[in-house]
Amino acid sequence: MIEATDVFEAFLPHRGDAIVSATGTAGSHWRDFSTNVNRDISLGGAMGHTAPAAFGLAMGLPDEKVVLFDAEGSLLMNLGVLATVAGKKPANFFHFLLDNECYATTGGQPVPNSSEINYAGMAREAGYASTYEFDDLEELVTNLESIMKETGPVFVAIKVYPEVQNLPIALRTRRPSRSRMETIVDLQQELGISAE
Repeated sequence: MIEATDVFEAFLPHRGDAIVSATGTAGSHWRDFSTNVNRDISLGGAMGHTAPAAFGLAMGLPDEKVVLFDAEGSLLMNLGVLATVAGKKPANFFHFLLDNECYATTGGQPVPNSSEINYAGMAREAGYASTYEFDDLEELVTNLESIMKETGPVFVAIKVYPEVQNLPIALRTRRPSRSRMETIVDLQQELGISAE
């Protein structure tokens, strides 16, 4: 497995002027590495929609190199996008998948069948032009330059260490909930509106 920060550090010399989007827990590191924030696209919490959005960007801007750092939990929510990308063959699309085998943003729950899924195999069978798998940093670093010169769509699956960001929802401390009526009454009082 590779540290997500090492993936970004290895990628930077090969970014050029590519438009880059990063999602999931690893995406939170990208802002520390980005060399051109004006060419970064933040998709925030668009889990399940990051690959389609980046793919759409690649289709709409065929003269621009578009790089997505995706998360496997997000991709699993919309696996059909692999077939769509492969069918449209965007030559400028580079789809990196940072696979930590868990839903790190929601508490570290394991991704179903995480140790056996072959995401690069799925992309290859869907029809991506090139696919790669890495779990060794040196091997990734050695291959990145040639990967970034290929004609897309290119899919690169990378095993990364998990960085769990939250407790599972059921274990988080919750604020006491308020009824809608209590909220309305408080707002009316704050605005000086009579409740009559």
